[in-house]
Amino acid sequence: MDLSPRLRWKLDRFREQMSGLFGGTRKEDARPKLCPACGTLVGSTATKCHQCGASMTFGMAAATRSLSRLLPTTSPATYGILTLSCLLYGASLLATLRISGLQAPSGTGFSALFQLGAINGRVLQLFGASLPLPYNLREPWRFITAVFLHASLIHIAFNMWVLMDFGPTVEEMYGSARYLFIYVATGIGGYVLSSLFGHVAIGGSGAILGICGVIIAVTAGSRSISHQMLRAQVMRLLIYIVVIAILPLGGFLGQVDNLAHIGGFVTGFGLGKMMVDRSPSSPEERKRASLLGWATGVAVAASLAMAALGIFRSS
Repeated sequence: MDLSPRLRWKLDRFREQMSGLFGGTRKEDARPKLCPACGTLVGSTATKCHQCGASMTFGMAAATRSLSRLLPTTSPATYGILTLSCLLYGASLLATLRISGLQAPSGTGFSALFQLGAINGRVLQLFGASLPLPYNLREPWRFITAVFLHASLIHIAFNMWVLMDFGPTVEEMYGSARYLFIYVATGIGGYVLSSLFGHVAIGGSGAILGICGVIIAVTAGSRSISHQMLRAQVMRLLIYIVVIAILPLGGFLGQVDNLAHIGGFVTGFGLGKMMVDRSPSSPEERKRASLLGWATGVAVAASLAMAALGIFRSS
């Protein structure tokens, strides 16, 4: 059946509108695009970048760029770690209230202050605390989940304060993807040593000491004023941590796991010596860094999923 010119025009306009609704683009509106990997300008119909070969339709670089729109423009990995840690603390606090209800802190003075918002030990084990090595080897996801768990309000507040103090600096040095790997890897390094000696532990302090280890490795022997100032800040923090571990004040803070601190610091120092302290500069470096970051993110997500599965089974 022949259609009138006016009806054909309406049908064409309808198809164009539906194409735009589902992500299509009219030929007259097509524009050159930027490669998500290297930033090179490519043609509107290109499926691969002619400069670095990255896919223009799907790939790690494109996925990373899409994800970056949902995160802060500065220090996205640091803010992501902060958010995840706070969310897990909130969830574990709700689980504690469900099990034991709201209880006033025992003791007085500093002792009561450091027990404010304390998490039930059973809840921490269910959520993924690091256990002695034989248990961790059967459930290796605990090496990761323990990094994002905290035992009390003061515990998470202190760790997140230090994270926001030094994390953005290291993230700027290495780029967000490699920084995320450094944080998780140093946390794992801390809990490997801790669990080897039979400790039950949680907290991001091992990973934060790992960041300090990276900074010490990078700034050692440097004559740069900024490096010297950064190293002095880290050294002051390390002195505070050693004092807390040695003096009776450590008892107010609960069981301080110095082995996790040592393991995280040594792992961070080693990574600081091995990895180049600058953001990826070439397409190949960006691709490797993106792969490293996505692999770390997937490992964290899988570990949280395993912890959630364990909580579901126990309930």
